[in-house]
Order: sequence, then C-alpha cells, then structure tokens
Amino acid sequence: MTRNAAIEQATDYFASGRLQSDLAALVGYRSESQNPRQDAVLQDYLTQAILPRLTALGFDCTIHDNPGTQVEGGPILLGSRIEDPALPTVLTYGHGDVIWGQEGQWQDGLDPFTLTERGDRLYGRGSADNKVQHLVNIAALEAVLAVRGKLGFNVKIVMEMSEEIGSPGLAQMMQMHRDALRADVLIASDGPRLSAERPTMFMGSRGGLSFDLVVDLRKGAQHSGNWGGLLADPAIILAHALATITDARGQLQIPEWRPDSLTPDIREALRDLPIGSDEETPIDADWGEESLTPAERAYGWNSFTVLAMKAGIPEAPVNAIAASASARCQLRYVVGTDADRILPALRQHLDDRGFGNVQIRPTDKGIFGATRLNPNHPWVAYVRASLKQTTGKDPHVLPNLAGSLPNDCFADVLGMPTVWIPHSYLGCNQHAPDEHVLKPVCREAMQVMAGLFWDIGTVSPAS
Repeated sequence: MTRNAAIEQATDYFASGRLQSDLAALVGYRSESQNPRQDAVLQDYLTQAILPRLTALGFDCTIHDNPGTQVEGGPILLGSRIEDPALPTVLTYGHGDVIWGQEGQWQDGLDPFTLTERGDRLYGRGSADNKVQHLVNIAALEAVLAVRGKLGFNVKIVMEMSEEIGSPGLAQMMQMHRDALRADVLIASDGPRLSAERPTMFMGSRGGLSFDLVVDLRKGAQHSGNWGGLLADPAIILAHALATITDARGQLQIPEWRPDSLTPDIREALRDLPIGSDEETPIDADWGEESLTPAERAYGWNSFTVLAMKAGIPEAPVNAIAASASARCQLRYVVGTDADRILPALRQHLDDRGFGNVQIRPTDKGIFGATRLNPNHPWVAYVRASLKQTTGKDPHVLPNLAGSLPNDCFADVLGMPTVWIPHSYLGCNQHAPDEHVLKPVCREAMQVMAGLFWDIGTVSPAS
C-alpha cells in the first residue's frame, strides 16, 4: 500500500492496452450534441458507458433531464462516493458530448467514430475533448482504490452531455443541487497542456461572448451600375464599424473591454510560460496588445475576433449592391471585465462614431463566464507539488485557460476553488478533423492523477 504501487497500477492500465480499448468504446458513441438526431446517443453514453463503471466504483448516481429552457440540452449525471463525511471531498467533472464528426474531412482511412492508432497518436472524435480526460480520472480513482482498498476521501462527479453547445442547464443544475454537490475543491480535466512533455494546470478560463453585427438597409440587392454612388453599401459600413473596435494590430479600442486584472502576481505567474508551441501555427508577434507579452495577451487579456462575415453571395458574386451585411463576432474576456457591460459599451461606442444603423444581435448560444483562482491558493500549491513529485517536472501553472469552459458553474455557483489538469496538448486538432491524443501524454496522465488522488487520501489542504 504505497504511492508508487498506485502509480504502477495506473501505468499498467495504460501499458496493458486497457485504456486504449476503453477509449475506443467511448469514441464509438456518436455523441454529437450539435446534432439533434443523436439525442438518444447522449443518453446512452451516460447509461451504458459511464453509469455501470461508476456504480462498480461505489458511486451512487442519478441521471437527470436537462433543466435548461433557452437551449435544449442533454442529460446530466450526478454521482457521489462518500467514505466518511468528515473526510475531504473532491468534485470532478467531464463531458461526454462532442462536436460534429466532420466525416470526409479526415485523413484517408480515419473514421471519426472509430479509434485508430497511428504511431503515438490515437485518432477519433472526442478522443481528446473530452473522453480520454474523464476516462483517465475515473481509471486513476480505480487504481488508488485497488491498491489502498479505499480512497481516503469522498468524491462527487458531474458528467454532462451539452458542453459543446454551451452547457445549457448546467448552472441551473448546480444551483438546484448545491448542497448535495458541496465539496472542498474541483479537480477536473479538459483543454490542452501547453507542452506535450510537461504537465499543465490551470485554475479558470476566459469567458466567451458571441454576437452578430448587422447592417440591414433594404429589401433586396440593387444593380451596382445603376445605383452605385447613390445607395449606401452595407458591407462598407460594416467594415468601417468593425475597424473602430480594434486598431490595425488588433488592440482593443473600447475602454470597458480592456480589463484591469493583469496584476503583478498574474504577470509573474505568466512570465515564463511557453506560448505558440504548435509548430504548424506560429504566432504573429506583431498582433495584439503591443505592451504585453504573448502569454499575457493569451491568458491575461481580452481578444476580439470576427468569426465570419457575409454580404451578397460570396460563392457567386453578382454586380449588385447587397441589401445587408453581417459579421459573427466574439469577445474572449478575462476576470476584471464586466460581462454585463460588454454589449452596452459596444452600442455606445458605435453610436458615438455614427454607426447607429449597425445592429447588435446577441446569439442564443450559451455563454461561459470568466473565472480565475489566485496562483497562491493552497490547493494550487498542493496540486503543483503532487504533479512534480510524480513526474520530476514542475508543471506549467496558468491562472486561467485562454479558451472557455463551464468553470463558472463550479467557481461561482458552487463557490469552490477549481484546479484543472489537462490530458491533451495544443496540436490535438480539437474541434477539427484528425482529432487525436498522444499515448505518452495518456500514460503520464494516468500516473499524475493516481499520484494526486493517493496524496489527497493521505493529507490535503482540506484534511
């Protein structure tokens, strides 16, 4: 009954091929939450793939209908394994839904819903996001239990099937079951490591708000020869309006969109972090806030993006002035940004510059709020020390992820510290064809999670 024995048990789960076999079974579920035709599969993933395994591990689980009303979401599983109410309690989380499979766009011989091994890569939709991540954490709990005969702490779990459509209903579910889900810390896994060779931990995420800017001037297009110079062009108006939001290098020009939370301690935490380690997508050093380092721009600042634009018929242009133009826009924002002021500030900004005819239309997609835990929090230091003990490598520590995930449901609604330990890497092709995980990362992930869970069952900040 030693820490090393638990790590060896976890390593054997990977080395024996059981992790790969179990992941293949999970990837085989076509759990596309963006596809209404797969609603039954979302339910099957929980009832067939997750529930039996958790029950065997000693969890008492219930699968609930999604309480969301604005967007129809998939079911949510809540479970708990209580050894002693006096012991520390860890909440963990995962999502079994995936984005569209994008068949026909993958490499030859790859099927998004069949796990395929090529060298050190395991290809399949959801392999990285998020199926291997919650599989690793569940299997690590099993490894500790097999060696120790008990965990030495209590575990509660939330498994949802709607994260890829914005986690509708998750915040409501957390509020409805707030007392039942009470825990000392959230320890979960999603997102990528900064480097495949070194563990990463982060304690929050940037928020995400999407909206459309629309210039709609008339009912139909008009001949550009007959009417050119007489009719306002909505595409030109929209382009000029967009150009006021940032300058030519993408620096934000709306004061309310510029956060005040890039404090000295956050700067210090970001100082030595690598950025842009994906060799296939080198960063543009002359883009973004000029006074900030690349890491500060990605993890400590807000960024505005035009996701898509349209005027006329791009696939078949005609000699006509379009009747309307639109752009789907997004602001990724950090703690220190008043989310309720994002769109009102944009409205005022456009009006002040004569763009009152540019409409702002919020999208109906779910929004994740911005969260961040102080890098000096006791749970951060504890997890960091555990990961270093297991791997011999000091993990990269991010105050928050550059992307967005539903951490606000745990940090804000449940009011607990949150620590995420990702088991993927930046080049995993998440949300794209050829999504994959790396076998060496999976192996090390099993080891660090078994070591961490062993440590929590021995002594922790909540002991």
